[in-house]
Amino acid sequence: MAKLVNMRSDHMLASSVRDCDIINIDGMGVVLGARALGHNVPERVAGIDLFHELLAMSAQRGYSVFLLGAKDEVVSETARRVQQQYPELKLAGYHHGYFWDDEEAMVERIRASGAQLLFVAITSPKKENFINKWRDRLGVTFVMGVGGTFDVVAGKVQRAPVWMQKAGLEWFYRVLQEPGRMWKRYLVTNSVFAWLLLREKLRFKRKA
Repeated sequence: MAKLVNMRSDHMLASSVRDCDIINIDGMGVVLGARALGHNVPERVAGIDLFHELLAMSAQRGYSVFLLGAKDEVVSETARRVQQQYPELKLAGYHHGYFWDDEEAMVERIRASGAQLLFVAITSPKKENFINKWRDRLGVTFVMGVGGTFDVVAGKVQRAPVWMQKAGLEWFYRVLQEPGRMWKRYLVTNSVFAWLLLREKLRFKRKA
């Protein structure tokens, strides 16, 4: 929801998202909102679930992966845990998300690693803009933004119980764990999203 709301005022973010080959619905709130407007959206595909599916596939097929983002201790622990969970996985490399003084050097490092899949765990809009800016020079076949996935995999934060995921309350569980950092973000963006959804619903009714 936050990304949809922010795309309305952040034109670079909007362009970066629209340039993606695949746009996936991660949040249950967007699924419910789309359904309320009459769109047939069967389910959400959580980024962390897709991340694990792709790691399992990569381990099976011999694809190499690169992990980029989060703090140094978080990405290194993520690398350790995924290597432990998927022993056959070819880990081309990993690096924390604080490289903005020399983006090009980071791009070249990823390219030189020979990675085929790149997972980027950096906050929005930096993540989307980085991927879009350097997509033709990264040298990878597939790149995916995974948000806070590394924090969960590394055990820094816990994932919401399944019932909360299905109810669209995963965001609320995250706020409970990190209230100081998350409450304002979700309060503002969720409120704006609810207003936009209501306005669009009323517009459809007037047309009908």
